[in-house]
Amino acid sequence: MSPQNALDTMRQLSAAVLAVSRHLATDEVLQTIVATARELIGAEYAALGIPDGAGSFAQFLVDGVTDEQWAAIGPLPRQHGMLAVMLHDPAPQRLADIRQDPRFGWWPKAHPVMSAFLGQQIRDGEEILGALFLANKPGGFTADDEELLGVLAGHAAIALRHARLYERERELAITRERNRLARELHDAVAQKLFALRLTSQAAADLLDAADADDSDKARARARAELDQVAALAREAAEELRSVVVELRPAELEEDGLAVTLRKHVEVLDRVNLTAGGPRVAFEGADVKGLSPAAEEVLLRVAQEALHNALRHAEASTIDVRLSERCPGGTDACGGAFLEVDDDGIGFDPTAVRRAGRSLGLVSMRDRAKSVRGRLDVTSAPGQGTKIRLEVDRGRAG
Repeated sequence: MSPQNALDTMRQLSAAVLAVSRHLATDEVLQTIVATARELIGAEYAALGIPDGAGSFAQFLVDGVTDEQWAAIGPLPRQHGMLAVMLHDPAPQRLADIRQDPRFGWWPKAHPVMSAFLGQQIRDGEEILGALFLANKPGGFTADDEELLGVLAGHAAIALRHARLYERERELAITRERNRLARELHDAVAQKLFALRLTSQAAADLLDAADADDSDKARARARAELDQVAALAREAAEELRSVVVELRPAELEEDGLAVTLRKHVEVLDRVNLTAGGPRVAFEGADVKGLSPAAEEVLLRVAQEALHNALRHAEASTIDVRLSERCPGGTDACGGAFLEVDDDGIGFDPTAVRRAGRSLGLVSMRDRAKSVRGRLDVTSAPGQGTKIRLEVDRGRAG
């Protein structure tokens, strides 16, 4: 290998290692490893399969096959032939022509024709996590190719191990969040619901007494108790909304900003429907290229704006929109717009500041500044409120 070729190999290996260490999505890391293996070793095709424990594959990533070819091949392969061999035999498989090996089975009609073959298990200790293989190299695969593929299989094992650890941490975080939510509901909402039950029973008893005695006084007392029931119901709904607003964005990294926001809005909308509150709606799709910090700020500002609107605006509708700052534009103008609009009573921002009340605006502005975003608040008495946050892709984070 020439010095230049050796340097290129080191650069590509470094890119694969960095892909693992940067904690990218597991699919991205594995796809990088597959592409790197094919390019470094000079194969026509590369693939990586992760078994599902039921005779097929949970993931199967390929490189060198077009989307049209992949669609024509059909469903994911089963564990047969050489794929099954690689998942059970720890020895690397280096063959001059896979079709001449007695363990070869078959492939679908649209499958590319393969000859020279090199396969390697992906292992974590004694556990087999998957298989990485290459096909069709002019002149066949060498011992050096086998060693290099083993290195890349090791990096794939690290990526899969990281993915498992992340999933366990995420499950623990969700469990902790559920426990916190249960405590919040018990301490706040459950107590009000208990009082609601007692008060409604008292009102029913008073109505029974009024009917028996034809007493206007008893009816008046019953009406007062029913008013208290309505007040307690409103407070319980408010407590529940507060709990929902304060939830940690446990699914932000997994689902993305748009899906997390949509789920949050849908929960609030269901809570409000039961309490006779405003309709809450979301419109938008994920914006690519935002940093994790920028995505969390966008989520938190949306939550704070929603909390304010639900608590103070007396609105009939609240709309949340997430959009790309420069649709179809270049990276230089990319970024995100977040808008939270309500048709409520509005307020005078200047008067609010003079009165020393912030309505959460200070917190939202501080969050926006942390990612060099721009927050605008437009409102006036009787004209509703619009909260608008703009984050540039190139300046966020």
